[in-house]
Amino acid sequence: MSWSAILVLVVGAYGCKLFGVVVLAKLGDTDGALDPRLAWFPTVAGLIPAALFSALIAVQTLEADGVLQLDARAAGVAAGAVAVWRRVPFVAVVVIAMAVTAAIRWQT
Repeated sequence: MSWSAILVLVVGAYGCKLFGVVVLAKLGDTDGALDPRLAWFPTVAGLIPAALFSALIAVQTLEADGVLQLDARAAGVAAGAVAVWRRVPFVAVVVIAMAVTAAIRWQT
């Protein structure tokens, strides 16, 4: 990748962040209240990090060489998801996911 492409990506990323801070701040009223037509925005903005994190996990778990691959990693993430759903402490979630992944890899 060339330095010019990196520079364009950096400026674009910073521009998006600046847009959010400057433009969305101006959408509010003078007393700081958000325009009623944009009352949904804080809720959606709060969900974006979780959606991005989930997408990164899905790509890292289910993709190998550009092909969908269901292997021990997918089973480990599924076991971790069930553990989170059952409200297991975080350290135990990691251990459960790791143990399931290791057990499946050991059998193959």
